[in-house]
Amino acid sequence: MSVSGKAFDKNLLLRILEFVKPYRKLFLGSILLTLLLAGLSPLRPIITQYILDNCLDFEHQQVLLNLTILMIGILMLQSVFQFMHAWTTNLLGQYVIRDLRKDLFNKLIHFRLTYFDKTPVGTAITRSVSDMETIADIFSEGLIIIIGDLLQLIVIIGVMLYTDWKVTLICLTTIPLLLIATNVFKNKIKATFGDVRTQVAALNTFVQEHLTGIRVVQMFNCEETEMEKFKIINRKHRDANIKSVWYYSIFFPVVEILSAISIALLVWWGSGEVITNAISFGMLVSFIMYINMLFRPIRELADKFNTLQMGMVSAERIFKLLDEKETTRNEGTITKSKIEGRIEFKDVWFAYNNQDHTNENPEWILKGLSFTVNAGECAAFVGSTGAGKSTIISILNRFYEISKGEILIDGVNIYDYDLEFLRTKVAVVLQDVFLFSDSIANNISLFNPSISEAQIKNAISAIGSNQFIKDLPGELNYEVMERGQALSMGQRQLIAFARAYVYQPDILILDEATSSVDSTTEELITKATDVITKGRTSIIIAHRLSTIQDADKIFVIDQGKIIESGTHNELLANNSHYKTLFEIQFMQQKQ
Repeated sequence: MSVSGKAFDKNLLLRILEFVKPYRKLFLGSILLTLLLAGLSPLRPIITQYILDNCLDFEHQQVLLNLTILMIGILMLQSVFQFMHAWTTNLLGQYVIRDLRKDLFNKLIHFRLTYFDKTPVGTAITRSVSDMETIADIFSEGLIIIIGDLLQLIVIIGVMLYTDWKVTLICLTTIPLLLIATNVFKNKIKATFGDVRTQVAALNTFVQEHLTGIRVVQMFNCEETEMEKFKIINRKHRDANIKSVWYYSIFFPVVEILSAISIALLVWWGSGEVITNAISFGMLVSFIMYINMLFRPIRELADKFNTLQMGMVSAERIFKLLDEKETTRNEGTITKSKIEGRIEFKDVWFAYNNQDHTNENPEWILKGLSFTVNAGECAAFVGSTGAGKSTIISILNRFYEISKGEILIDGVNIYDYDLEFLRTKVAVVLQDVFLFSDSIANNISLFNPSISEAQIKNAISAIGSNQFIKDLPGELNYEVMERGQALSMGQRQLIAFARAYVYQPDILILDEATSSVDSTTEELITKATDVITKGRTSIIIAHRLSTIQDADKIFVIDQGKIIESGTHNELLANNSHYKTLFEIQFMQQKQ
């Protein structure tokens, strides 16, 4: 992903500031504190100069005491203002990224599945976490701090010029060298930052993928191989960070050397001026203080400028994600209290690589698919792997957009239905059941407050999973761990059935629901299937043909087309592809 790398991209900055509007009081407060701190900065050198020039005798002891108390008061006031400034800027940054992260997550969960098909999850995690924190730094360590440092520089140089312009010029002799060094540092660190962010995303992606697939890694003894890959990625991440550290380790000593040279020039030239009474000793000391106050913000400006730049790059990445057009369009408005469940596919063409309808050579998965499932019927789809069976589920739920044709439910195009309504009426039980790291109850209700515990218990009882849940410690409150690893495949399937049942959908889809379970669990799932499909339109996708013999219709699909259809007995009566599949499975079971 290319980024502009601009530290002050006006449009991008204005877009970030849109998120500041709800917190304008905090923002204005931080700006006010910035102005106050800049105004207080030259007071200590001014008071120090006055004390050294006028109060070092017995006649001015009370004045000396008063000025000392005043200086202590100024220091305390600066400390309070600095605390308030740090608090407000960090609080502002956290509020902004909270709102921005909420918008980003809301965008992500509404993306079509095509986005996640082509984008590693680790990249989305990096955008949601690491890049967000970098944006917070725009407020806590970047933009407002830079404004404060620039104001302090202007105030201090103004006071210095007002006090003595000749001495000021001596003090500023090394500033051109400092500006050159700062510009070189800024350009170098900008280049390294892009590499750092790239390596962070790569590291997140690798770790996320391999921890998710840890069973495969261990099953095939790939620990050492994957560890070597990780070492390479980790080394690149380390090298990118070390390069930035290298530039910092050079730049800061250079600033200190230039600062020391400025002080040395001032002392060398100023000592002679003090001896000849051209300037006072107090002025010489105050200008030494001014030099330290000048070089500190100049030195930090480069660092803060880099922080701002990193924040802007992260913001550009995040806003690019927010501007993605991958969100499933929801232009439909039709809602009903209930749908009958008649499903019609009319000449449907679909390709995963043609979601934007611009691919001139799409790889068609479905090719002019047409079929009808009447309301209340149970239809089964069979066919070889890759024939397009699971794709039917995805496009019926509008996880993907079709390229040509129509899909109708009760005679209404699915694109005319409100998307949220459509998905509440269609429930899916997948072969690979995903459970959240939470209680069984929450995994059934999916945290829906409108679903009561009584409804959950009723669903569990109806589909026949109450016995194994009673045997678990805590029963409905049992924590299933990440992805439900504490449960067997069959138990996860039964929970998925309960999840679908409790939502009382009008259309039910079962995708390979019994393909990965033992015969005992298959019997339980078969009974659960009979219960959950009763009185509603059902679509079953199965490899085990023995589980669909009672289906009202069986569609045999091959290479994206329906090649034959009928009941189990009708298809067996013909010399059909289905009959061949059935006989092969029957012989395998006998063996």
